[in-house]
Amino acid sequence: MTDTNAQTSGPTAAPPVLVLNAGSSSLKFQVVVPETGEKRAGGTIERIGESGSDVADHAAALKRMTDDLRADGVDLDSVPLRAVGHRVVHGGPDFSEPVVIDDAVLERVRELSALAPLHNPAAVTGIEAAREHFDVPHVAVFDTAFFSSLPPEASTYAVPRDLARKHAIRRYGFHGTSHQWVSRAAADLLGRPVGELRQVVLHLGNGCSASAVRGGVAVDTSMGLTPLQGLVMGTRSGDVDPGLHAYLGREAGLSLDEIDTLLNKKSGVLGLSGVNDFRELEKRLADGDTEARLAFDVVVHRLKHYVGAYLAVLGGIDVLVFTAGIGENSIALRAAVTEGLEGLGIAIDRARNGARSRQARVISPDGSPVVVAVVPTNEELAIARQTAELVG
Repeated sequence: MTDTNAQTSGPTAAPPVLVLNAGSSSLKFQVVVPETGEKRAGGTIERIGESGSDVADHAAALKRMTDDLRADGVDLDSVPLRAVGHRVVHGGPDFSEPVVIDDAVLERVRELSALAPLHNPAAVTGIEAAREHFDVPHVAVFDTAFFSSLPPEASTYAVPRDLARKHAIRRYGFHGTSHQWVSRAAADLLGRPVGELRQVVLHLGNGCSASAVRGGVAVDTSMGLTPLQGLVMGTRSGDVDPGLHAYLGREAGLSLDEIDTLLNKKSGVLGLSGVNDFRELEKRLADGDTEARLAFDVVVHRLKHYVGAYLAVLGGIDVLVFTAGIGENSIALRAAVTEGLEGLGIAIDRARNGARSRQARVISPDGSPVVVAVVPTNEELAIARQTAELVG
């Protein structure tokens, strides 16, 4: 299935960047002009390689994408693309900045699949197909890059050091492109230099993560070696006792792969309530569903836990930012997370919080010690701008 949502307009001042996010059975794409932020077109192709689908692989998906874009007035065969920017989830210990993709880079991304088996193989497949299809520079932008700045005390797990070195075990963090974009956009919203702000950023979507950002530099984050650690998410458990794996193996007879699937795909809000769409959870909550209530309360409890922890890590905060699909749209969740935190300087204005808007905005009262803001994320534009900067 394709959803192009083209937004064509007049001539642009600079060539666009094609941003690709390849999943195992999907391809998300946008054609973006980095300088202006203009989205010329975008969409998603789904069910790639699945039974009954007419899109056999990612090469076929790229052809479908170009055909659909052409039908909507964006002909990638005639538009002078500047480059293709690829979202890559895991850069491991090797990549702390965007990088132009050559054969060696691609092979290293492939080798890092052990750290992100659900994500990196799909990225490699998408990159290979795109390099065949588009004869322009290709750039990898890594979810983990923003968190390469974590200090050793935040990135190190208390496991035998030789084992950690051999297998590259550390906290890497994810959603870094979003956290970096949002922390800078929040500073712009307030008209203050990002270098003077202490921020806690809550990226809340189907996947959720929190970060502590001091002076525009990440100093802590909730996700770890994999995207499973941290907050309660749509289908991921977030933090659990590490002994749970051994316990489930002994008592429930589950294999490691079964436990991994359980915690990544069958837990979180879905496991607690039976639904993983937060909008549906809130509907059930309004209807008095007790399982929905518990799921909502568990999500809020974990969020407050991280907000408090990062306030301590930063020695106080200037800005608390909500972003991504749930963070930008759930009035109830923002209210619940900030409730009772007035003693820490964190409060929201009820009317401001309840106002619907797609714009970055402050929702705390005037003069509040901590500014609470809602800042839409734009990972595609961030990737496009980092790609354009790298290729000149």
